[in-house]
Amino acid sequence: MRKKLLLLLALGFWPSYSYSDSIAPYYGYTGNAITDQSLRWSMGNVLPDGTPGLDIQNVIYSYRIQKETGEWVTVYVQNEFAEGAGEGYIFRERDDWKPGSLAGTQIQKAVPVGNLPRALWGDGSIEVEGNGSVTDANVVYTYKVTPCFDPQFDPNCPGYKTPVPEVYEVDLGDVYDAVAEGDSEQVQWDPNEEEFDEDEELSEEELAEKEADEEDKRDERQEEALFEAGRAELFALALSAAQLKDANQLNIRSYTERTIPGGVYKDTAVLVDNDLPDAKSGLRNGLAQQLLHQQMVAMQYNLTK
Repeated sequence: MRKKLLLLLALGFWPSYSYSDSIAPYYGYTGNAITDQSLRWSMGNVLPDGTPGLDIQNVIYSYRIQKETGEWVTVYVQNEFAEGAGEGYIFRERDDWKPGSLAGTQIQKAVPVGNLPRALWGDGSIEVEGNGSVTDANVVYTYKVTPCFDPQFDPNCPGYKTPVPEVYEVDLGDVYDAVAEGDSEQVQWDPNEEEFDEDEELSEEELAEKEADEEDKRDERQEEALFEAGRAELFALALSAAQLKDANQLNIRSYTERTIPGGVYKDTAVLVDNDLPDAKSGLRNGLAQQLLHQQMVAMQYNLTK
């Protein structure tokens, strides 16, 4: 029954205009919104929130009433407005079960709601007034999605605008000028000008003193290197002597002779009889083989005659 209702509703709302396949509106329906016995559900678990162009078109529900025959019970299938979208209910359908209706009776309804945007739909519930309850509840929403609700979804959508990249303007007045007044002498450079060599400005005596100073520094560095090498060698010799001293203090035991207790171990097995008789089974086997050999030889002579 539910499949027939969904098919009829889809045909009734089939669009009369045409789009390319990539941007054509499409239709669908949810599963059962009720997942437990509380008869309450969150629309965030039923339909995604924030999908542009998603509109709810119908609410299809069914359930069985459980009540005494003489009782009057009212059942509401409803959805609240989403937070910030309004007060009260965006959808509320009422079923009156008057005295005389039988327990276990099932009801099925498909209620069109137009094209209400998904963003307006808050949590849903089934509310029962009176001495009764509902079982086997099922609530399904049919919807339509129009991708071109946002024209920028596809270049083929009406109203699509080609994106223009933002070009940020730079205020050149805020950029530091390295050759500004007062700094030009420090940054200006002439590629044709020869590099300055401070040694060319020294006299011969100053050059001789400079070379002597550098020679003294080289000698000092060499002496420091030799000193460090000598100290390392002395340390290695001291360590080797200490290890040798520790080795001399070890208690090295030499091998000693040991005597095995018990002395000589004599044989205890004694051969009582030196004459071992031949086995009768061996005699029989030997005799049988001799007879077989003689027969084979005789057969050979018989064949040659």
